[in-house]
Amino acid sequence: LMVLTEDQEETDRYWNAIVGNGGSESACGWCKDRWGFSWQITPKRLMELTTSPDRAKAKRAMEAMMTMKKIDIAALEAAAAD
Repeated sequence: LMVLTEDQEETDRYWNAIVGNGGSESACGWCKDRWGFSWQITPKRLMELTTSPDRAKAKRAMEAMMTMKKIDIAALEAAAAD
C-alpha cells in the first residue's frame, strides 16, 4: 500500500503510527504493520525531486532516498541541491 504525504509532519505521523504499533522499518520509505502488510510512506516532494527534468538533481535525490528508511524531505532537498 502506498500513502502519498504532503509534508514531513504527515510522513512522520503515518510512519510512527505503523512502526510504533508493532510494525517494522524497511528501506526507501517502506515499513510493515503488525499484521505484515507493507506500506510505502511517500512524500509528494520525493516524487517531485526524483522526476525532475534536471536528471543530475533527480539522480542525487534518488541516491539519497536509497540510504533512508523513513524519508527525510530536508535531506532529500539538500542532496538534490548539491
